[in-house]
Amino acid sequence: MIDRQITENIIRTRTKLRKNTLISIFEEFDRDLMKLDDAKRAEKYAKMSLSPFSFFRGSAYLFYFDCQRQYFPFHSSPECPTWIQGDLHFENFGAFRNEDGELVYDVNDFDEGCLGSYLYDLLRMSVSIVLVCRELGYSQEEQWSCVEGFIAEYYEQITDFCRGKEDPGKFVVNEDEAKGPVKKLLRKLEKRQGGHFLEKVTSFMQDGRIFLENDELREPEAGERAAFEQAWPSYLETLNSRSSSPEHYVIKDVAVKEGSGTASIGLKRYYILIEGEGHRGAEDTVLEAKEVRVPIPAYFLPYSESFWNYFGHQGKRVTATQQAMHHKADPYLGFLTIGEQHFYVRERSPYKKRLRLSDLESPEDTEKTLTLMARLTAKMHARADSDVTDGLLPYHSEREIAKAMGEDRQGISFFISRWAAAYGDQVEKDYAMFKKWAALSGASAPEDSP
Repeated sequence: MIDRQITENIIRTRTKLRKNTLISIFEEFDRDLMKLDDAKRAEKYAKMSLSPFSFFRGSAYLFYFDCQRQYFPFHSSPECPTWIQGDLHFENFGAFRNEDGELVYDVNDFDEGCLGSYLYDLLRMSVSIVLVCRELGYSQEEQWSCVEGFIAEYYEQITDFCRGKEDPGKFVVNEDEAKGPVKKLLRKLEKRQGGHFLEKVTSFMQDGRIFLENDELREPEAGERAAFEQAWPSYLETLNSRSSSPEHYVIKDVAVKEGSGTASIGLKRYYILIEGEGHRGAEDTVLEAKEVRVPIPAYFLPYSESFWNYFGHQGKRVTATQQAMHHKADPYLGFLTIGEQHFYVRERSPYKKRLRLSDLESPEDTEKTLTLMARLTAKMHARADSDVTDGLLPYHSEREIAKAMGEDRQGISFFISRWAAAYGDQVEKDYAMFKKWAALSGASAPEDSP
């Protein structure tokens, strides 16, 4: 009886302390740093309440808080950090058409890019794999196997880059290189017409094409549009190349985009309509300007003064991250400032699409998909070094990563797979506490919200 009481007290105290940690972190980041009002927090927390994976996607700050308090072998040297993606998870990969008109599959979100140990990208991705596997009904052994396979493929690809067998600057996953569900996705997108997305978000009126107004798009207020147009010339100055005529970049219409993402709720986003180029097969082109702030990992990882001196503008940081990590970067990548808010601009690809869990019809499908994701993760880490950043990182990232991983591929695969499964258990416990707290605090919408 006494032993049971002691056990209950320990569990109750540990649960209370963890709940207090959760509340403190959510209040600090969502309320104080992001300054989300009650409506925006309710919107964000409703999305996070859909599943443990949705909760994990929207709480990167909790992940980094936990990880920086733990010891991990295999970290790279603090003196030789990697340019990391910063929020790597299963749904931050997708298909799109690159500047050469080729459909490719790659990482598609760079808002949290910064310097840090490569291991953080592997850890976060591995936890997401565990959570996705659980949604698919996989056993514990199958979860471990999926993570081990991902880490092993990453290890092999980094090794190949180090040995010169492949060049990260030329590595690309197109229809020829893709396998399984990714290959099917690219083939399906080949049939999509260039104007598919344009027809969804615009309407052709007597005076020309304009954006539709609906639940996701609204017309900006007069002052808001004027401020955006005033900042537009500064964006044009940040483009790497402007081969098109000046008329191509004239703004035809602007819309405010609402309700996108989970972690990015509360950040402003605009769609911009400009004249299209003939080879794109559509009359007009849609660009997206997205507000961006200091990346979440930066609050927890070692501070690099040279990095932040160079990337004081957060839009410049995100733009440079994508250019560093992609084989073919978006020619519209640039950045601008409106008031005190930093934005980056990119093309809103009409071919943008990611895999759904329903596309993974078998463990073999999952394995093939994770193999490609692992190779692409290695590619982006290996590309983001001195070859593409003019000496910001005066060393080859793949060599530093290989040194940190060591020669025991099975050892690092085993370690990360077991840790990811254990942290997945913690995510599920946190998710249950979060839902109760959000409901009681009034910061969440009803559980049956869309």
